Amino acid sequence: MRGMSQRQRVLLLSVSAGTGHVRAAQALEKAFARDERVAAVRNEDALKFTNKLFHDAYSKLYMQLVRSAPDVLGWAYRASDEPWKNDKLRLQFERLNTRPLVKMIHAFNPQITVCTHFTPAGIIAHLIARGELDTRLAIVVTDFDCHAMWLSRVFHRYFVALDETKAHLEALGLPPERITVSGIPIDSVFSEPVNRPALRASYGLHPEKTTLLLSAGALGVGPTELLVERLKGLRHDAQTIVICGKSEEVKARVAAAVGADTGRFRLLGYTDRMHELMHMSDLFIGKPGGLTTSEALACGLPMAVFSPIPGQEERNSDHLLEEGAGIRCNELTTLAFKLDRLLADPARLAAMRGAAVALGRPHAARTIVGTLLADRLPPLTLTPDA
Repeated sequence: MRGMSQRQRVLLLSVSAGTGHVRAAQALEKAFARDERVAAVRNEDALKFTNKLFHDAYSKLYMQLVRSAPDVLGWAYRASDEPWKNDKLRLQFERLNTRPLVKMIHAFNPQITVCTHFTPAGIIAHLIARGELDTRLAIVVTDFDCHAMWLSRVFHRYFVALDETKAHLEALGLPPERITVSGIPIDSVFSEPVNRPALRASYGLHPEKTTLLLSAGALGVGPTELLVERLKGLRHDAQTIVICGKSEEVKARVAAAVGADTGRFRLLGYTDRMHELMHMSDLFIGKPGGLTTSEALACGLPMAVFSPIPGQEERNSDHLLEEGAGIRCNELTTLAFKLDRLLADPARLAAMRGAAVALGRPHAARTIVGTLLADRLPPLTLTPDA
């Protein structure tokens, strides 16, 4: 391993299957760039270095399954969640599609490589094991649980969201000193305080009224217009911000659902101001992706989970429910009923906000950067016996 006294070159690798892995890498890029111990930081989507066929199969197929066949994703998640049995699957990407990626990695020659997706982590681990790359591999798990596909026999350090996840990895043979409970890295803007009444007023909202935040996600996935129809039946006098994502079709359907009831709904398309919207809201309604959940918790925003993707999002939801930071709405028919019951109990909602604050780790990116730049642990390769 190269000396640590010099300023470090840092490579961040993600995969654009959904948006969470990329957003985590962007948060880390921002945190690394601020540290004077870093000579250069490069952030890349590994799929950019593959052929179009593979790129579309990996990225677009995932989103198609999220939209039309989420149960298939859930089955695949469960079927592949067997520790230490997926090594060959993870190397398949490297063997077939990664020559341009490997060339870029060698040209940049990073001292630290951070992966926010298991696919590039497998490639880096393979290069280290073959003696072709001298770098410290950090693997940042971007959901609350650690699926078996994230496991690597060659790595420098893992960063996970929960103490429970660390306990799971320790039970699988990973040394505890190599596992840091950092939380999932999010942009630092989510930890910045705001003036809620003034911020609401700037968006044309009532400064004191209960505010709900309904999100279809950046890609506009989910029955958002049907949720709006049900929210129109709320007995409580609440205002709802609806994030429709990038899809103009989704926004048009939501606008039609709102109809003349524009006084209680504020429609937005894609936004890069989610930190403001979360800080000004009292309850988030949507899907519990790892990044979205971490952002909400950093803002002390409890969640009403609807239609989680079977697999990782369901497990994220389980943690929210267990810690008292969320409720789950399984049926559209009961959405207004469950929300009205919650809003009628201010003490319960306040307790959920407190639980969200306790579970949140808004400075995860800073923790990861500081840990890696100060680290002096030697390289590690797990043996089958371990």
